[in-house]
Amino acid sequence: MSDKPHHRKPAAFKLDDPRVILMDAEDDTARSPRGKVLITPEAEPAQLPVPIDEPAVPVRKGFGWASIFWTALGGLVVLGLGLGISNLVEDLFNRSASLGYIGLVFAVLAVVALVVIITREALSLARLETIEKLHARANAVLLSDDRKDSDAIVRDLLRIAHDNPRLARARAALEEHGRDIIDGADMVRLAERELMTPLDQEARRLVSSAAQRVSIVTAVSPGAVIDMLFVFAAALRLVRQLALLYGGRPGTLGMIRLMRHVVAHLALTGGMAASDSLIQQMLGHGITAKLSAKLGEGLLNGLLTARLGLAAIDVTRPLPFEALPRPALSDLAKDLLKRVGGSDEPKS
Repeated sequence: MSDKPHHRKPAAFKLDDPRVILMDAEDDTARSPRGKVLITPEAEPAQLPVPIDEPAVPVRKGFGWASIFWTALGGLVVLGLGLGISNLVEDLFNRSASLGYIGLVFAVLAVVALVVIITREALSLARLETIEKLHARANAVLLSDDRKDSDAIVRDLLRIAHDNPRLARARAALEEHGRDIIDGADMVRLAERELMTPLDQEARRLVSSAAQRVSIVTAVSPGAVIDMLFVFAAALRLVRQLALLYGGRPGTLGMIRLMRHVVAHLALTGGMAASDSLIQQMLGHGITAKLSAKLGEGLLNGLLTARLGLAAIDVTRPLPFEALPRPALSDLAKDLLKRVGGSDEPKS
């Protein structure tokens, strides 16, 4: 007789087959009777609570002492200006009625202009806050896949994009194909592909143009102070152009808020470290050694401007990057190197 164990040939069984016996998963002593098959059902995984990410920075509720201080100081300044204007108009009336009326007209014009400026700033801040909330809502829908919330996001996007003539065809395509989408996340992705594609292409062109302009100007400028002022002005202009492109209308306070968010985004995502890594890589390959010292300095300034522009795209874009690729600093660096490096080559 052979000592080799007898192996059963593979066979298929149905659960309603009388030869199939279901056994308890915790019973390890049960043996399969002759001609029977034991099946142990897998234990269902424990239903664990879904972890909720806490914000990295706790959100303050209510007004802090700094807000109270600045509000009170602003109120005192407004009261002081109002009292000073009132005393000035009274003094003008005491001197001459005609001077008094002229002063009164100027005071009314100043008040009206101030009200218009405050209204425009409030509307611009509200518009920027709407875009920021839209970005956060889109992130939430991509996680929850809620169809109703995605419809609300698309309506708000179409309302923002209504004033942009270059999105007319994209709006029509989104309204046509949006009825066929069932999932909320897919609806957000469709809206991103249709509405953000032309805007992203224009944003990339704006960032590339600004980086090239900074590189060339700082390469030929005579002093470091002029370089610094021009880079600062170019950065402000680029952030404003990107905000206008994506539907924002920033005023003075809106620009301050945007620049704060852009700098915070660079700090959180390690944008400056990425720029330094790319610069070190270029230095390691000896790319800047082929250029003149001043032109190499301009190239580095252009790369930093490009990184700032990419951060501004992330901040001002109403939808997160999900269906479309995020612009890469390496691609912009290649374009910048071709333009700036090519201009430094001697012509035969």
